[in-house]
Amino acid sequence: MTSHQITLLFLDLALILVLARAAGAVARRVRQPAVIGEILVGILLGPTLFGSTLDRWLFPTALRPPLSALADLGIALFMFIIGLELDHSLLRGMRTTAAGIAAGAMVVPFALAIPLALWMSRSQPPEHRAGFVLFLATAMSITAFPVLARILADRGIIRTALGGVALAGAAICDLVAWTLLAVSIAIATPHGTAPWKIALVPPFVAVAFLVGRRTPRTPATPDAPTPEVPTSGAPRPAAARPGLALVMAAVLGSAAFLEWTGLNFIFGAFLIGTIVPREHTAPIRAAIEQISVMLLMPAFFIIAGLAVDLSHLGISGVATLLLIMAVAVGGKFAGTLATARLLGISGRQSAALGALMNTRGLTELIVLTTGVQLGILDHRTYSMMVVMALLTTIMTGPLLDWLRPLHNLTADVDTASAVGGRA
Repeated sequence: MTSHQITLLFLDLALILVLARAAGAVARRVRQPAVIGEILVGILLGPTLFGSTLDRWLFPTALRPPLSALADLGIALFMFIIGLELDHSLLRGMRTTAAGIAAGAMVVPFALAIPLALWMSRSQPPEHRAGFVLFLATAMSITAFPVLARILADRGIIRTALGGVALAGAAICDLVAWTLLAVSIAIATPHGTAPWKIALVPPFVAVAFLVGRRTPRTPATPDAPTPEVPTSGAPRPAAARPGLALVMAAVLGSAAFLEWTGLNFIFGAFLIGTIVPREHTAPIRAAIEQISVMLLMPAFFIIAGLAVDLSHLGISGVATLLLIMAVAVGGKFAGTLATARLLGISGRQSAALGALMNTRGLTELIVLTTGVQLGILDHRTYSMMVVMALLTTIMTGPLLDWLRPLHNLTADVDTASAVGGRA
């Protein structure tokens, strides 16, 4: 890079920091997750409103590769944090109810999305259609665990039974979704994936879990208690353990290995997060969030937003977007509501769970960006899916408030019996 390019890169990073913090603050003022404001900034700077003039001036073509590299590093660290946030004890404590909620929240939108994806795949090469359909159906079935946790925390219901069931169900959805996405990527990109490389993934995962189980358990440091909610908030100061460098080396090495196999680096980072002993998560998470949440993820939002172009959708594009919204929102809501009622959960709380499970946010954006990078999604489909992810996340909070007034939510859900009991 030339001296001029380095100067512009640092100025761009400073601009990204300022815009992301300001947009996040505005979003929180209107009771939305900060990530909504940060994503919208990226879209507003893109070609939708100003064509290509503004984004090319602010983010010249020569700077896109280094910014994309920083964004990818941010995604890897964020996926590692998502893995850290999977509460294994929560999954065990609510396994029957949560598994039922997760099944309804995924199976119905997935099934409804298949015919829509088949119709949208007409422009895809025949050999890629199966992977495209599986990828799109999975993307419509996702629930964003981190953003959901932030919404629950902001409304003071994260420690309630309703919040616990929603979080446990979202965690299961995440695990299933990442598995399906790995399969869809392998199908959609057969020329970049050698079968013998894929065959190395199961033994790699087994060895990783074996090593993780043998990692010495040490008590968490007294000055670094486990935070109540994951990600998306202000960085929390905490002293990192001496083993942090080894953990980061494992994250980056695992990400590199999964990328080499032809899957994607996000799965490698997520894998290490799921196997790190729970005793170590608080200081590790606090140290990583200092740089990831503050700088790297905002860079990702900008890069992702610049790829969104809604200026040429036309009538057919708007009609397709409405179909996507109907399938994604209606399928997720109906599937969750029906399953919750079968599990004996009250009508209003079943509807509240349906609203909560519709949260997609950042997890969806990571998935869609991966699809574009791998050539599974074109930019038109990507743009429509990003709009769907934003709208479904934005509507979650207001819909939850309308279905379940805050005083009712905090008054009646300290016991699991309020939402059908624990298994």
